Parts: sequence; structure tokens; C-alpha cells
Amino acid sequence: MADQTASPLAPCSTSPATAPEMPAPPMDHVEYWKAEARELTTFRGHSHGVWAVAFAPDGLTLASAGVDRLVRIWDIETGRLLRSLRGHTADVRAVVFTPDGQTLATASEDRTIRLWNPTTGESKKILFTRYDHNVVSLSLSPDGLMLARGSHNKDIKIWEVTTGTELMTLLGKDQYDHHWSVCVAFSPDGMHLASGTDIGKIKLWEVLPSGEEKILHNGHWKQDDDDTSETRGYFIDDDGGFQKQMDYWIGAMIFTPDGKLLITGSRDQTIKLFDMPHVAEQRTLKGHTAWVRTLAVTPDGKVLISAGDDATIRFWDLSNGRCFRTLNAHSAAVRGIALSPDGMKLASASWDRTVKLWEGGAEPTEQAG
Repeated sequence: MADQTASPLAPCSTSPATAPEMPAPPMDHVEYWKAEARELTTFRGHSHGVWAVAFAPDGLTLASAGVDRLVRIWDIETGRLLRSLRGHTADVRAVVFTPDGQTLATASEDRTIRLWNPTTGESKKILFTRYDHNVVSLSLSPDGLMLARGSHNKDIKIWEVTTGTELMTLLGKDQYDHHWSVCVAFSPDGMHLASGTDIGKIKLWEVLPSGEEKILHNGHWKQDDDDTSETRGYFIDDDGGFQKQMDYWIGAMIFTPDGKLLITGSRDQTIKLFDMPHVAEQRTLKGHTAWVRTLAVTPDGKVLISAGDDATIRFWDLSNGRCFRTLNAHSAAVRGIALSPDGMKLASASWDRTVKLWEGGAEPTEQAG
């Protein structure tokens, strides 16, 4: 018997060698971001407000873009500006890296999407359609092969990234619904796409094979007694003027990594959580005092981070819906946030023309020793 107990122990003797790699997966991001949120770096260089920010998949560089029409690539370690990508002729509203890091997609109010080589700064492709208006939202399928855009149009277009071929146009069942699909988000399995409209409604689409609208949910929208297309607000000229501001406009949407929740932020200052796949409203989070513009979820699906026009960044425990931390480091609206792939760093892009880098966890003094 002694010999038998000894033999299983033999392989275990190698465990110390692999132990250092073990702690990463069980990281609890609630504890990590509750412990601290330190500002590491402020990236300065944009001459106007910054709309969007994204981490490269390797976590070593950061892309940001905004009103100055430039896409800037930053070195996270040194804070240096590595390159500026020029080509867009209006505000750049969204930036996303493909999972392999080989392509950066940017969307602009110049009605185009550009695909870049982020290493060389070379523009690889321009995606646009004849009748497009401002492109304001991008979402990549998890495999990085399909790119969806939300814009000041009622349709949603999906392109194949590698070839730049337009794959499909998603149009709702209601032919009289002329509201814009301003926000898009692929589900983690890539089978569905969620979209949010300028009046706060949410749609869930089957991407392949049908491209069909499966669910229409009122989302943030509230029907008033005098509800007509006139009172909701509508587009009146090519410069983007409105007859009346739309109070429930969806500013951001994101799925949790397990695909069980869809989370939306709105001009109504609230964040809503919806159980999937039926888009059943679960909870409303309140705390922001202005339009919620951007959302991020940690890789373990436990922490939601939100930011908006009230210039705050808020951290929420998704298990109970409580806000456990608020950052007030920006002096103007925060329009974009992004988490590093491991969820241990946060970047925030603001109308104050800066991009800030944050990290959580205990103070790093122990590492010094």
C-alpha cells in the first residue's frame, strides 16, 4: 500500500514548477478593483476630445481616437506616442483591434470605417456604403472575422474583415421604424448581435444564417401619452440637427463574457441588465447623473465599469448591482473606456483631451522588495 500511495505523489513533485502560472485564472476582479484604482499614466497628445480607446490583444499598446480625426497608438509601458494614423476627415468614434492584433478598425463621422495595420500605420481598406451617415459604433465577432457597424442609419451592416466584403444588411421587421441603430454588440458565441436605437429600444438579431430580427424590446424607451414620431425627436438635416433631443438614446451595450447578460447604458442616466437569451430585464443601475456613454466588463464577468458625460467612472458589483467605486479624475465627459485583456488595467478616454491608464490591486510596494 505504501508503494501505491507513493506513486501518485511522484507527479505532484513537479507542481511547484507550474505553480506560478496557476494564480491567474482565479483572480477575483471584484476584490482587485475594490482594493485600489491607481492612475498610472496620462497620455496627452489629442488636441480635442477623445471618443474611444482600445487595448491591443497583447496588452502592450493602446489606440485612442477622437475629434482631432487622428488615431493614436501609445506604448503602455513608457507612455510614448508610437504613431498617429491619418485618413479620417471627421470625428473618429470607435476603435477595435482584431483578436490577432493584426488589424485595427476605426469608425468615423466621415461615414467610413478604416482598417489599419497598427504596427506600420498603413491604411489597408476603407469600408463604406453609398447611403451611409455617421458611423458611431463597431463590434467584432469573437473570432475577428466579422465587423458590424451601428450608425445614423436604421440598418446595420456586417463586413468580412479579411476581404472587406459586405456580408449582410440587417433590417428590422417594422418597415415604418426609421430610428437609427446607433449601438451594436456581438454575443460572445458570435451567433447573435444586439443593437440599440436612438430612442432607447433594443433588438436582438440572429447573425447567420438568417440575419433576422428575433426580439424587439423597449429597453430604456418609455412611451409617453403624447408619444408620436414628432415628440420622440427625429433627424432634420444632414448636419445632424434634431427637432428634439431623444432622452433614451443608447450610448453603449456589452455582453458579459458568458453571454448570460446584456448590459446597456443610456442617455436616461441608467444602466440596465437583461437576462439572455430572452432579453428579460433584470435590474436597473442608477448613479450616473448624465448620459452613460461607455461600458466594460471584467473577464470573470463580475465587475461592470461604466462612464459617461458626468465625467465619472463607476465600478459595479454585478452580483448585487452595487457601485463600489467612483473615479473623478477627468475634468470633462468620459466617452470611452477599455479593459486590458487580463482585466487588470483600465484605460479611459475623455473630452478633457486625455487618456488615462489605471490599475487595481494592492499597492505595489511588496513587489519592490
